[in-house]
Amino acid sequence: MTAPTKAPTAHSLPSYLQADHLGPWGIFLQQVDRVEPYLGNLARWVETLKRPKRILVVDVPIHLDDGSVAHFEGYRVQHNTSRGPGKGGVRFHQDVTLSEVMALSAWMSIKNAAVNVPYGGAKGGIRVDPKTLSRGELERMTRRYTSEIGIIIGPNKDIPAPDVNTNEQIMAWMMDTYSMNQGSTATGVVTGKPVDLGGSLGRREATGRGVFTVGVEAAQHIGLQIAGARVAVQGFGNVGGVAGKLFAEAGAKVVAVQDHGGTIFKEAGLDVPALLKHVAETGSVGGFAGAEVIANDAFWDVPCDILIPAALEQQITAANAGRITARLVIEGANGPTTPQADDILHERNILVLPDVIANAGGVTVSYFEWVQDFSSFFWDEDEINRRLVRIMKEAFAAVWHVAQENKVSLRTATFIVACKRILHTRELRGLYP
Repeated sequence: MTAPTKAPTAHSLPSYLQADHLGPWGIFLQQVDRVEPYLGNLARWVETLKRPKRILVVDVPIHLDDGSVAHFEGYRVQHNTSRGPGKGGVRFHQDVTLSEVMALSAWMSIKNAAVNVPYGGAKGGIRVDPKTLSRGELERMTRRYTSEIGIIIGPNKDIPAPDVNTNEQIMAWMMDTYSMNQGSTATGVVTGKPVDLGGSLGRREATGRGVFTVGVEAAQHIGLQIAGARVAVQGFGNVGGVAGKLFAEAGAKVVAVQDHGGTIFKEAGLDVPALLKHVAETGSVGGFAGAEVIANDAFWDVPCDILIPAALEQQITAANAGRITARLVIEGANGPTTPQADDILHERNILVLPDVIANAGGVTVSYFEWVQDFSSFFWDEDEINRRLVRIMKEAFAAVWHVAQENKVSLRTATFIVACKRILHTRELRGLYP
C-alpha cells in the first residue's frame, strides 16, 4: 500500500525550540510525519513521539588545572520510557545542542524498539571539546556531570553508554560516581564499561559488527556480492573501523576512508589492519603512508559499491547525495542523512540501511551487558556475537518485509515497526493518573 500524500505538518513546538531553526529534532519530526499514515488506530498516540518525556539541562562547573573555574553545559534527555528504562549514549562535543540530544534520544527509542530490546530512548551530552582538557579536568567534568544528572539515571531508570568522544574510562568514572553517591556499587548504571568492572566482551566491536551483519543481509537482497565490492567509510573509530575490518575480511576492498584528519584513497584497496594500527597510534587516518590523499569533498565522488557514513549527523545532504556512486548506504552514524538526501538516494535507486537498524548492534550488546550485570553471570564472546547476529538478522528481516509490503523505504519501514511497538505499549499502559 502507498501512503496518501499530505501537506507538511505544522507542529506544536515547545517554547525552548525555534521554529525556523529546529536542527536535528526537526529531522526526527519529519520522519515521524512520514510514518503516521501507516500507524492505523495507534496514530491517536503519535504526539507522544513528538514530545520528549523528560529534559534535564545542567550546569557543570569544575576547577581547571590553572585554578580557575570553568562552566560547561550538560544535557540528559529521556525521550520515551514506555517499553522500559531509558537507554542511550553520552557525547562530549563542542557542537552539542539540546535539539541534537533530543533527536538522538528519539532515534534511540526507535532503535531499541526496532531490535525489540526492552528499553526506551535517552541521550546525554556536554558542550565541550574534550581535547582541550587534561585527563584530570576530563575526570572532574565527567564526575560532576554524573552527579548533576544522577537524579534521573539508574539501573532501572536510565542507563548511559559511550558515544562520540566518550569511552570505557568515561563510563568507569560515571559508574563510580553514581555508586559513591548511592553508597553501593551499581555496575548496571552504565554500559560500555571496562570488562573488569562488569563490562561485556564484544561491546566495543558490537556496533561495527551490527553494521556489517545487516549490510551483508541487505546486499544479498539486491544481488551485491561482498567479495570484491568497493567500500568507502567515513569515520574510522569503533564503528567505521570495525565495519571496515569485517568487510575487508569478507573479501571487500576498502578503497576510501575519511575522518577528521583528512581523506585517503587507494583503488586497489587499503591495508585495513595497518590503517587501524595507524589510527590507534596517531588518532586519525592523516599521514597514513599506504594511500593517496584526496580532497575531503572528493570523498563523495569516490567510485564504490557500499558507502558507510560512520561519523556525525547530517553528512549526506541534498548538495552531495546526487554524487554518491554506491548501490548501498549503511548508516553507522546517527542521523547522517537528511530527509532531502534520503529522497534523492531513493530516486536514484540507492538502498539506504538506516541508522535506527544498521547501528543498533551497540545497544543490543549493551542490553546483554546490563542483563549480565544484574545476574552476575557473564557470557563468552562467541555467545555474545552469536546472539547479536541472530537479533540483527531477525530485526532486518522484519523491516525488509514491512518495506516490501508497504512499498516504502527501509527507514520508513523501521519507523513503522518501532513506532507501532512503542505506541502499542503506550496504549496498553494508558495514562496515569
